[in-house]
Amino acid sequence: MDTLLYWVGMAAVAVNALTGVLDSARKRMDLIGALLVAVATALGGGTVRDLLLDRNVFWVVDQTYLMAALATAILAFIIVRHRHLPANLFLIPDAIGLALFTIVGTQVALQWHTPWLAASLMGVITGVVGGVLRDILCNDVPSVFLKGELYATAAWLGALSLIALQTLGMAPVSAAWVAMGIVLLLRLLALRFRWTLPALG
Repeated sequence: MDTLLYWVGMAAVAVNALTGVLDSARKRMDLIGALLVAVATALGGGTVRDLLLDRNVFWVVDQTYLMAALATAILAFIIVRHRHLPANLFLIPDAIGLALFTIVGTQVALQWHTPWLAASLMGVITGVVGGVLRDILCNDVPSVFLKGELYATAAWLGALSLIALQTLGMAPVSAAWVAMGIVLLLRLLALRFRWTLPALG
């Protein structure tokens, strides 16, 4: 399970760094601006999780995560520079990053002996906070706070699914893959069919 968490976490960092660059391209940022957005998007959620759990911040302990975020961001910047991109291009990799980070965050919290409800919320925090930071740095209202397609809800249902499957006896690795699939499927279906929660006003 530890090996899976490591590589899924590394993939999540790379995917979220990509979304940061894609979103910063809308604002026509230079390289430094894009890198800052990408790194905040890639590492923000896990950083907040680790601080709340009072554990060493993951990318400080293993700077390979930081190097992966920077390398992905630089490569993405080179590829997308001077290209006209659809405004919503980042939504698909963002959904993938949400699924990966949610499950990693939940499992890390469980291994830290966090109670199940708090562990599920740690998964949501890990999956969502990076996107919140990305939106703020791009001078947008964070999408998670606006009426829109299911986002944090998809993450929370996936986190709860992971906990439930493990409680029912499924192997942790298998439960992780199933739960990641649930988050990704819910998010993509929400985008496709405009699934939303009731809103105020």
